[in-house]
Amino acid sequence: MQRFDSQPAELSRTETLKKRWTGTVEYLRNINDRINRSTFGRVFRLKGSGHVDEIPDANFMTEIRAGLTTFATMAYIIAVNSSILSDTGGTCVCHRADPALTKCTNQVEFDACKSIVKLDLITATCALSGTACILFGFLTNLPVGLAPGMGLNAYFTYQVVGVNGFGLVSYRLALTAVFVEGWIFVLLALTGMRHWLVKIIPGTIKTASGVGIGLFLTLIGMSYASGIGIVTGAIATPMAIGGCPPETLDENGECPPGIVMTNPKMWLGIVCGGLLTTFLMAFRVKSAIIIGIAFVSILSWPRNTPVTYFPYTDEGNNRFEYFKHVVAFHPIQKTLNALQWDLRGANGVNFALALFTFLYVDIIDCTATLYSMARFCHRTKDRQGDFPRATVAYCTDAVMISLGALVGCSPVTVFVESGAGIAEGGRTGLAGIVTGICFLISIFFAPIFASIPPWATGCTLIIVGCLMIRQVVSINWAYIGDAIPSFVTMTFIPFSYSVAYGLIAGLFTYTGLNLMIGFTMWVSRGSLVPKDYDQKEYWTWKPAGEKPVILRIFSRRRRWGDGQEGDDLDHTVISKDAHISLDGESAASLRTSGPPRSVGSRSVASRAGSTAGDKVEVRRPPTPGPFRSLH
Repeated sequence: MQRFDSQPAELSRTETLKKRWTGTVEYLRNINDRINRSTFGRVFRLKGSGHVDEIPDANFMTEIRAGLTTFATMAYIIAVNSSILSDTGGTCVCHRADPALTKCTNQVEFDACKSIVKLDLITATCALSGTACILFGFLTNLPVGLAPGMGLNAYFTYQVVGVNGFGLVSYRLALTAVFVEGWIFVLLALTGMRHWLVKIIPGTIKTASGVGIGLFLTLIGMSYASGIGIVTGAIATPMAIGGCPPETLDENGECPPGIVMTNPKMWLGIVCGGLLTTFLMAFRVKSAIIIGIAFVSILSWPRNTPVTYFPYTDEGNNRFEYFKHVVAFHPIQKTLNALQWDLRGANGVNFALALFTFLYVDIIDCTATLYSMARFCHRTKDRQGDFPRATVAYCTDAVMISLGALVGCSPVTVFVESGAGIAEGGRTGLAGIVTGICFLISIFFAPIFASIPPWATGCTLIIVGCLMIRQVVSINWAYIGDAIPSFVTMTFIPFSYSVAYGLIAGLFTYTGLNLMIGFTMWVSRGSLVPKDYDQKEYWTWKPAGEKPVILRIFSRRRRWGDGQEGDDLDHTVISKDAHISLDGESAASLRTSGPPRSVGSRSVASRAGSTAGDKVEVRRPPTPGPFRSLH
């Protein structure tokens, strides 16, 4: 009898737990809806806010999760950035008896000074990243995170300043170049030139840069420095399979034969950070990425395990000593306002060299990444080929670059890891603000957040890379003049380990190839035309929208095509039910009222509720120069 009575009691407890869980979920859902409909939700255009430009899939709770996810994937920058920049020696001075020597005569004092600089840079990285994310999120309403850029910090340290300051440019002078660079970017943004430079990049190259960033993230997630360590560099081949413990790598950075794929840390990252996260995502479990990162991190913190982040080595002991502080605050002592304004003699030449290199690398790196992130979260404007509040975004980024120089950091940029938060559902700047708040909190809890191991976030970056390369189908593969430059862009980004160099390679290929084709067609008077030339995406240096301020000085028109539409624009009548791309992401054939005429990527999306056969007039910019007669 007792056996039968226990079953209803167990069912009653189960039903009680279910009711409590259902009640909690419903309570949170009600809070989410109330915040969405409030003034706060209206500021960020959340779903149900009633704003004319509300974002249909933006919810308060989702943005919180997305911001936490972005921070979890970016948190490694706290430790890594300070470690890289401190290699410069900062403001510490190394006295050498002979310029050919790499050892200082005051080595003990220099090492002690460098340790303080490293702590300074941890605080500076947290404060700068937090401020940048909050300002950028509030002013632009885009779900991206900003911090001192990986790649840019390595370029700053190892190619500009040099290890221990042995390069041509001193640390203080390099910071001055970064400070000036930021204000130059502000000028370019306010005059519209930076905006215009982004808009004239061919649409297929922009799409390819997003795919390349996805592959770049994948490679980062597979590396030893920032990932699970499944691949490594090699001598006989560009890359080789890894997976061995880092301490067993030979002098060439390769795994010895017989121990590849034996690293337990790698397998922990693959199983718990990769397969578990993917399994949770398959069932649409919210916060799946955060769960994976937190689970792997917690398993990696205990010592005396094969997967510990704190092995009994000098480096492991230093990490553990820092980790044990849990709460720690270090005020900036040596890197605050360390700029040097004495540009006389060789300093002026070195300053100009550093400024120029930072300018062209950073402007391409940031603009390509920012556009790709905006496109990934579906916030781009198809007709104009840009995204909302672009000028504000560029100005905010530029101001933060200059502010970063004042605290001793290399240029700030948009992080490709923002894609992890976007994949979690981030759509508004609220996600970026949450990321920024986490960075500010980490000023006091830096020992915790700086101890997230790279194998905890490696598979997350691989998963995000998978999500980002899905847009590869939007590249114009129909015409070789678009396909080859796009392919160069998307492959050169990961293999050069730089978004900037990948985009430069793609633009160089696009320009050279299409100039050769155009010149051949002009010389032959249109008798020699490449195959599938009618599928070429339309490009013009006069993009839709307002002209840059500088170009308006030489023209009376405020917008491209104003005034003399008959001379500057062709008119094509097409069916409204034809499928068209406005931003150069796909090509479509159109049914025209006259003879067939290609409009490449200048197409108009079919409107909801339109009926077949309705006509709409499309204004089309002419083909520039000698190709005008071909149409």
